[in-house]
Amino acid sequence: MALDLSPHGKVALVAGGSRGIDAETARGSRHPRRLLPRFTGRSTIRLGKEFMKFGPFAIILLAAAAILPPRPAAAQAPSPDNAAQKNSQQARAALNAMVAALGGQLWLDMKNMMRQGQVAAFFQGNPDPGTEKTFEFHQWPDHDRIEVTKHRDVLEFFIGRQGWEVTYRGKKPLDKDIVDDYMRRRDHSIEVAVKLWMNEPNTILLYEGQHMAERHLAEQVTLISPQNDAITILLDAQTHLPLQRIFQWRDPTYHDKNTDTEEYDDYHIVDGIPTPFTITHLKNGDTVRQYYVTRAAYNQNLPDNFWDPDAAARKIKK
Repeated sequence: MALDLSPHGKVALVAGGSRGIDAETARGSRHPRRLLPRFTGRSTIRLGKEFMKFGPFAIILLAAAAILPPRPAAAQAPSPDNAAQKNSQQARAALNAMVAALGGQLWLDMKNMMRQGQVAAFFQGNPDPGTEKTFEFHQWPDHDRIEVTKHRDVLEFFIGRQGWEVTYRGKKPLDKDIVDDYMRRRDHSIEVAVKLWMNEPNTILLYEGQHMAERHLAEQVTLISPQNDAITILLDAQTHLPLQRIFQWRDPTYHDKNTDTEEYDDYHIVDGIPTPFTITHLKNGDTVRQYYVTRAAYNQNLPDNFWDPDAAARKIKK
């Protein structure tokens, strides 16, 4: 004889080749004696011996089995597709909160931006002596103009995918390394991430939880383009303003991977748009440039030839 505990908490007795009958079935039958298995004297003795092997433990086991509730069905784990969709929605919500913190539609509709201040250069993480007065202008999507020195007589233009330097000697193309570096950083800016990448249906959005960024608790979101390029943004968990922008790129000569980081701090409201007045540029963890902004402005009325390098060259005194 053996003891059969069904998944429904019912107890059935099984002896030899006889069919197991539970107590509820026996009670519901008109002829319960016909349903119960017959035991010969020998089988009864065998049953007694088997039962006595367990002694009181068998009685406790039978009682416990009778009162045990049915086992609940295992909770269904969420499917990978649902988990990925929920994560993407969380990432998009964090980015939307960042856009709202930056000024919402006012920031999205920004025509141009100007900032001026002092730039400190670094070599191997150590600052070079002194700073340089700099004026920077940007117009979405691909017009940038940088003026250096207090006389503003050294200029750099990045129009489309080309770059020029303008001095009292005239206009000349910038070195390819300088242009490539600037284009990489422009292509991975927060503005590009929001205005282009987020609107691309095949862009993957990943919410990567909370991390520390410059002594601030931050939410980390990564955007992965259809070309398998990526931009990581860390935004303040309380204000939702961006704290860091990170991307990686592979050196075309040495084929090693480099990490480019931009950090934003000391926000001020300018023309309704929160603007970082300290911008730090790092390469592979080492500071290479720090920009201390003293003044900023948006949506200025610029001259028609403002983005023309030749017009700028004609204005510089020789």
